[in-house]
Amino acid sequence: MILNPGILALLVSSLLISFMVLYSAVYGAQILKSWDMASGSELQLNLERKTYLISTILSYFLGIQAISLFLFIFTVDSLSPLFVGAMCAVGSLTVNGFGYPTLILKLLNFVLAGLWLILNHADNGGYDYPLIRKKYLFLMFLTPLILAESALELSYFLGMRPDIITSCCGSLFTPASRGIASEVAAAPVMTMKIAFYVAIGTTLASGTLFLRKGKTGILFALCSGVSFIVSLVAIVSYISLYIYEMPSHHCPFCILQKEYHYVGYPLYALLLLGTVTGMGVGALAPFRNRPSLTATLPGFQKRLALTSLLSWLAFALIATWPMIFTSFRLEGH
Repeated sequence: MILNPGILALLVSSLLISFMVLYSAVYGAQILKSWDMASGSELQLNLERKTYLISTILSYFLGIQAISLFLFIFTVDSLSPLFVGAMCAVGSLTVNGFGYPTLILKLLNFVLAGLWLILNHADNGGYDYPLIRKKYLFLMFLTPLILAESALELSYFLGMRPDIITSCCGSLFTPASRGIASEVAAAPVMTMKIAFYVAIGTTLASGTLFLRKGKTGILFALCSGVSFIVSLVAIVSYISLYIYEMPSHHCPFCILQKEYHYVGYPLYALLLLGTVTGMGVGALAPFRNRPSLTATLPGFQKRLALTSLLSWLAFALIATWPMIFTSFRLEGH
């Protein structure tokens, strides 16, 4: 294992988050089995006393869980000079078989943790905890994913060896190689441009309609999810080319480096924020008619929708900027 402050911070936070999530899941099992607001039993009173404290503490830990995605990417990117052949995070992630599975699971857990935080915030806005069973059932699904992420992350960092020869991004994100990364890099530029702007435009339109009418929340959530996937493909396919001003450099990680003004961090942060808040609007849509939420939930959904719209708009502007204000042009496009 390579000793590094970032690695140590990630492993310690991962251990603490896993413990807290597991403890909360055990408590959540009691909620699912015994919660009854109409009951005045001692068990019910104990559950009511504990639930707010536990959900509040868990919220902080899941917030840290979300932030750890960016710390993980920053750490693996900073480790690349230690490995022969590595130029960025791509090389660090391929030093063993646990790198990319860890990243993918961290990305998934970022979205799911964000949705749980949204659900928890909405539940706390009701005087009778109207979503308490829903949020703890969701936590039951999230817990094994968090534990699996911790196990993969530990295996990844423990399996690092400085004498390993790894690959650079040029050999992975190129149409000439094989695999999913090369297929994404080979996606037709004009097709991806059209798909990208149609997806973003549809998302902005559905979100604006929700703000005006208070409806189409589920449609907005679906559009946000589709835009997330399309945007990731677009970054590899053509957006990165304009940032690098190179026709063959498709790496989605080098844009995180100093040479490119760390533009990848706000780009990915806005993408994730827009996705989570947009999907959160749809996740809350079925509960708008709960009596204890009618006063708080519509306003909360609109704040989420506004946050999502601003995030998507800023993301699209950052992605489009180098296409308009640099001299680089792709031949035929």
